[in-house]
Amino acid sequence: MLQLYKTLHPDDKYATEEDLKDITIKNILVNGIYNDLGFMVGDRFIVLVEAQSTWSMNIIIRALMYLAQTYHDYFEKYDANLYGSKKVGMPIPELYVIYTGDRKDKPEFIRLSQEFFEGKECALEVRLKVLYGGQGMDIISQYVAFTKVYNKQVKLHGRTRQAILETIRICKDQDVLKQYLLRREKEVVSIMMALFDEERIIHTYVESEKREAAKQASEQAARNEAIETATNMLKSGKFSPTEIKMYVPRLSVEEIRKIQEDLLDRS
Repeated sequence: MLQLYKTLHPDDKYATEEDLKDITIKNILVNGIYNDLGFMVGDRFIVLVEAQSTWSMNIIIRALMYLAQTYHDYFEKYDANLYGSKKVGMPIPELYVIYTGDRKDKPEFIRLSQEFFEGKECALEVRLKVLYGGQGMDIISQYVAFTKVYNKQVKLHGRTRQAILETIRICKDQDVLKQYLLRREKEVVSIMMALFDEERIIHTYVESEKREAAKQASEQAARNEAIETATNMLKSGKFSPTEIKMYVPRLSVEEIRKIQEDLLDRS
């Protein structure tokens, strides 16, 4: 965290680990919000950092939600009287997104007004600085380099333990996050394997939902066809509900009679 802060604020030569406090939003509820990283620097800054491999402007809205929740927690913790006449203290916010994907257009900043309100001024503005990493060895560039090595190994070995171990080996050889990986290799492997399992569960759930939706759509189509057939047979006046049941077994006699009643009401 200190390395990250000093990369973002190279002018601050005096910050120490004691000056930084982790305020990342953690939520045990699946549908609750939680962000990638948030920390305070003394009482001066609130820094929120997100990472994304797929370009999405919705990150601006998510960052706004994270910031609102972070300030809510901050004011609640310090028992700030927002209804009093005295102005409360408020740390300056800094919002960043680390983009690890491939993209030709690389804006330095993305803004809420530009992306969602066609550049019009309004009561709300949010600005995120986009970080892409560079050719240096700062912590952001190392993180981006790690993700690129990881993506390559996943393509070669799939989402397996071997892909993770190869990623760690290559990054240590290339001095990418080397000290961190040397100290926490087992932890990194465990976390990434857990992420694989989570992705697999989500994928299985999504595929199951797709199959169920397709099944329901197919059943509804067949039922609509049966209703249309029964309606046409009733309109001909040649068949009773009991006889129609023999041709459209998907419908009950009661359902066919209901269709018959509806036809009579409309006539």
